[in-house]
Amino acid sequence: MTTRPLDLLDLPTIARYRNDVLTLDIARALTRGHPLGAMGLMAYVNPARHLYAALKKTEDASLLGGIIHTRGEPFAKLLYLAPRFNLKDPNLPELIEHLSAQAGEWQAFHVIAEVEETSDVFTALRRSGFAVYAWQRVWDVSQIQKTVSDPSRSWKRMQSVNLPAVQSLHYQIVPQLLHLIEPAPKRAEGFIYSDGHSYANVSYGVYGVMLTPLIPPDASDVSETIISLINSLTDRRGRPVYINVRSYQAWLELVLEDLGATALPRQAVMVKYLARLVKEAQPALVVPNNARIQPTQMSRMESDE
Repeated sequence: MTTRPLDLLDLPTIARYRNDVLTLDIARALTRGHPLGAMGLMAYVNPARHLYAALKKTEDASLLGGIIHTRGEPFAKLLYLAPRFNLKDPNLPELIEHLSAQAGEWQAFHVIAEVEETSDVFTALRRSGFAVYAWQRVWDVSQIQKTVSDPSRSWKRMQSVNLPAVQSLHYQIVPQLLHLIEPAPKRAEGFIYSDGHSYANVSYGVYGVMLTPLIPPDASDVSETIISLINSLTDRRGRPVYINVRSYQAWLELVLEDLGATALPRQAVMVKYLARLVKEAQPALVVPNNARIQPTQMSRMESDE
């Protein structure tokens, strides 16, 4: 019962389980579609992308799993596990640890997984070293079609000059203990509102658009702020729009509910920290044994008084 990378000979197994997959990256699933669909499989042939899938043979059935990493990011994400009917298998933690080890090869510092708190995989992730660091809920805001009373207060594309303000906003809202897991933006991407008083990261895909806003709790007219954000998506092209709300901004859920948004099941956001060996260690400088140190000589100065 070894664990090995997927290859072309596993296509029949993939086809058998493609409709029985548990997705562990909800933003990618809602915007990019099925991880074992046609477009998902094409991503594996791109050598420039950090995307890895593995298979583990068990007595009852095979277990599949995938992990993904964006170059330059300190974290990797568990992408999916399959099949759903076999996720109580006691060998599942071994597959998860195998995928996490691949993230270490990519020099990631930790691995993130998003799973519903009632899922059978929750226990397997805990056994594999994952711990809950936040909760999240995704809201479908596609049907919200309202106008704001003050059109002049709108969202605009973020520019490099806005980066310090957005980073400051991130440090104010995201708890300090999570800064390592959720680093502040490093590039001018997304939308800003009122010159950086609010910020929203945007993830586009063929099947949808995911918004992850950072809105301070003392902001005024939050309902209009969210409506304006949705209306700012001029290139929406009929795709569904979602807003992801983490537990440290749970107060936004009341606003979204009043606006008529539809909530998806709550998820636990889990993290596993990875330890990496330093392969090229540099010894500390020491004085060689055969070196002679010339002591400093001091003489007493005599003066006539």
